[in-house]
Amino acid sequence: MVLGLELNGLGVVRSLARAGIEVLAVDDDLRKPGMRTRYGRKLAVRALHGRMLVEDLVQMGRLFPERPVLFITQEATVATISRYRDELSPWYRMTLADADCLRMLMNKESFQRFAERHGFRVPRSLHIRDDGTMRAACALRFPVILKPACRDAAYSRSFDKAYQVPDFDALRNLCRKIMPVLPDLIVQEWVEGSDSDIYFCLQYIGRDDGLVASFTGRKVRSWPPHTGGTASCIAAPEAEAELTAMTSRFFRAAGFVGMGSMEFKRDTATGKFFLIEPTVGRTDYQEEVATLNGVNIPVAAWRSEAGLGRLPAAAKLHPVVWRESVTDRWSAQLQHQRQGRGVLDSGRKIDGWLRWHDPMPALDILRRRIRKAACRRIDRVRLAKGSAI
Repeated sequence: MVLGLELNGLGVVRSLARAGIEVLAVDDDLRKPGMRTRYGRKLAVRALHGRMLVEDLVQMGRLFPERPVLFITQEATVATISRYRDELSPWYRMTLADADCLRMLMNKESFQRFAERHGFRVPRSLHIRDDGTMRAACALRFPVILKPACRDAAYSRSFDKAYQVPDFDALRNLCRKIMPVLPDLIVQEWVEGSDSDIYFCLQYIGRDDGLVASFTGRKVRSWPPHTGGTASCIAAPEAEAELTAMTSRFFRAAGFVGMGSMEFKRDTATGKFFLIEPTVGRTDYQEEVATLNGVNIPVAAWRSEAGLGRLPAAAKLHPVVWRESVTDRWSAQLQHQRQGRGVLDSGRKIDGWLRWHDPMPALDILRRRIRKAACRRIDRVRLAKGSAI
């Protein structure tokens, strides 16, 4: 069962279904583009987090002849499943870290303190709660990154995922805009490098099996550049040994099990990797890049939960670039890059939405864009006619 069919969940559904595994695709909106996929049986819930989700999952669970393996794709869903795990475990199979471990790793401040305490290399940071703690940021080396300490719906409605801030005056002005909405911020010294210096290690760790599957990749571009989510990415075999070991060591120290990943940034001045932030309890946004490059983590996790043993070692494939084509194009244009001409993104490219074997999600997005553009054109015509009158 895959909970949440945004681009992340769509990749998980495809990874499982094309390996011959029966999939239940679950969302609170059956009209989403991801729910147009040809793969999986579609089921609706009233919400993807909170008590209503738990009630719906329990009701569904009673109908299945055996317990489905649960795949979570959104952070709010992780919090709900963790809180009600005892109520859900009779109906679903899932390996989920202890609640305290998840809370610690899902909060950027507590993650930072844990990493520092255990000797991991992280950028210098400061937790901002008020004007007093904000003033202490003048001691940091600028530029810095400003972001919320944890995910917050009110923050997300009004502000970007993160901000690169050039100096203390700009930081103070931005904090004073954000703090009435969310007085819980992290400011972190900038690690010198481009989007392609951002790496990640995706893992699944079984409670009894240890490290079941691992894949190391790197971004090609982000949207927005420097501070946003992944627009395109590729395998990074050159960093696999180092980052797999570092990620595994961190998760062992935290007592973490289940689906997770770690984001790193390589300092171009020193070549050293810094831990930036983990993703825990759920699949990552770009999870499918591992499948496309020969490491099917969802299938490895399913086999572990089902007691079927490990997957055979993956054959080495020619590197595949995974991308969200629209944001990747925007990012390339904004940075004056020729899309597909760089060293990292010159190989075979696969769009996150469009597959010839599964075209409907991409066609649905295209239909929505055409309709939106047509509505804007109609509005402009009406406005022009009104002005003429």
